[in-house]
Amino acid sequence: MTSSTSIAARLALTVAAALAAAACAASATAPAPAALRATTTTTPAGPAGFDPSDYAALPPRPEPGASTVTCTYPAAGPTARTATMPASTSVPATGTVELTLTTSAGPVPLVLERSAAPCAVHSFAALARQGFFDGTQCHHLTDDPGMQMLRCGDPTGSGAGGPGYTFADEYPVTVVRGENGYLPVPVVYPRGTVAMAGAGHRDSNGSQFLLVFGDSLLHPQYSVFGTVAEPGLQVLEEVAAAGNDGSSPLGGGRPLTPLVVTDVG
Repeated sequence: MTSSTSIAARLALTVAAALAAAACAASATAPAPAALRATTTTTPAGPAGFDPSDYAALPPRPEPGASTVTCTYPAAGPTARTATMPASTSVPATGTVELTLTTSAGPVPLVLERSAAPCAVHSFAALARQGFFDGTQCHHLTDDPGMQMLRCGDPTGSGAGGPGYTFADEYPVTVVRGENGYLPVPVVYPRGTVAMAGAGHRDSNGSQFLLVFGDSLLHPQYSVFGTVAEPGLQVLEEVAAAGNDGSSPLGGGRPLTPLVVTDVG
């Protein structure tokens, strides 16, 4: 019988490797509590034996130390689409931003949490206002138990595109880094999580992000900056139900039902 330890290692390493490989080229051009809202629920154990209750949850999210924080966005390589780099500035560290991804499969409402990742929220909202995400396709789907997410936000659709700048990691990365190094024990990113998809190394966040539609086991190196509302999760699950083309050697591939973002507002 497969042990929970071996399942954790297989799931976490496979997902982390797939995400890092998809963003390897991006690195050359450029890396909540268990739930932030009640909409993040637990999915049942799947045929591979993944039971989220066997694994650690995300660490507690610290309360903001101040009402604002200073974010910096250093230039990093070419941009996949014309974008104005956010100025290094003081941004709010409290409150929420509600945006909806209008997609080819239906609306996907998001609630972005400034207190979790104020610099990620500021960058995402700024790119959305510029139309950076318009016409982009979520280019990678993994739908195995313990690995249920879509990767989006690259105008090139290759997994290598970004906005021409990066910014620093935030929760939970900053919480666990001081305790256990950069790759501590994998934890469950709960269903409904929205997280940055960096390029596989520190502080390499750009425009790509993860939409987690089922509890997923990952090293806590992906900054959490919001949640997907329940109606949006149903849209993502319908896309996932159609499967993927298996084009990634490390698991998953392009969704067979395309998820194209036509507008964010």
